[in-house]
Amino acid sequence: MVKPSPPPSTEAELFFKKVSGGDKAALAEALARLERTPESPETMALLSRAHHSPRAHIVGVTGPPGVGKSTLLGVVIADLRAVDRSVGVIAVDPSSHISGGALLGDRTRIPTDPQDKGVFIRSMAARDRLGGLAALTVPAMVLMSAIYDVVLVETVGVGQSETDVARVADTVVFCVQPGSGDALQFMKAGIIEIPHIVTVTKADMKAPAQAAEADLRNALIHGSGHGNEQEKSVWQTRILSVSSRNKQGTGELLAAIDAHGSFMEQSGELARHRRTRDEAWLGAVVQERYGAEGLSRAGSLELDPGESPFSRLSDVLMSLATARSKGLC
Repeated sequence: MVKPSPPPSTEAELFFKKVSGGDKAALAEALARLERTPESPETMALLSRAHHSPRAHIVGVTGPPGVGKSTLLGVVIADLRAVDRSVGVIAVDPSSHISGGALLGDRTRIPTDPQDKGVFIRSMAARDRLGGLAALTVPAMVLMSAIYDVVLVETVGVGQSETDVARVADTVVFCVQPGSGDALQFMKAGIIEIPHIVTVTKADMKAPAQAAEADLRNALIHGSGHGNEQEKSVWQTRILSVSSRNKQGTGELLAAIDAHGSFMEQSGELARHRRTRDEAWLGAVVQERYGAEGLSRAGSLELDPGESPFSRLSDVLMSLATARSKGLC
């Protein structure tokens, strides 16, 4: 039996209260600390505190560059704020080969009110990660999900290596552009396995958008579908056409996102999915630091329900550091 995660320190509790109170400067400081000292006791304690207070529905938004993800997110954020739902955004960008920082800076392309405490956008550099997500996406997402009602994670682009988003987000939205061949890519690249919702962007293009939607529906009929057998038998991937310019279909998109979130929670899939996400993240960090031998020496990384992967990581890294000092790994 794995021991339960210890309660967070007083410092972590006080800092978490400041961050969760809507102080954008405090949240920016917390994320900077996460990037600067991701495995320090203070960072792990803060993340564990956030992990014990999940609040947000986490939505991954993916699709090829230029499909209109950022523009769509701007409209979705406005719709969410119109009904007083707070929003955190993690925009994963390509990296500068010089500085290693986020190259495009999606926060500058998503129109929001900087004075609105109910919205926070953070760009992260993908660096050499092929899965479409930054290395610190999961910890940042856990922190932000304890503060906001909805956390949107926008990936850097889509391809065969970009399935990480399916492991971290509760709901995955895949964006397709009419007349671009995206529907064919959807069928060829195995991307049909990823989304819970598919949106054809730029629906104001009329005929090309209608053709793309028809192609996607045909792909779903002949494809292998999404998720495990239990999920496939209940949740049917939804295909919607949206136009950010005309604000067409965005209400239906939000309704579909909420419907999938309700399904995940009521079916029990949400808890299972998040624990699987936490275990995968924990294993990836251990392997990155100590390789396959260290991962093997760490033993089972299976988490008990509700156990923080950050508290477990601290224990595992301490054990492996001791083993390394003795030349055992």
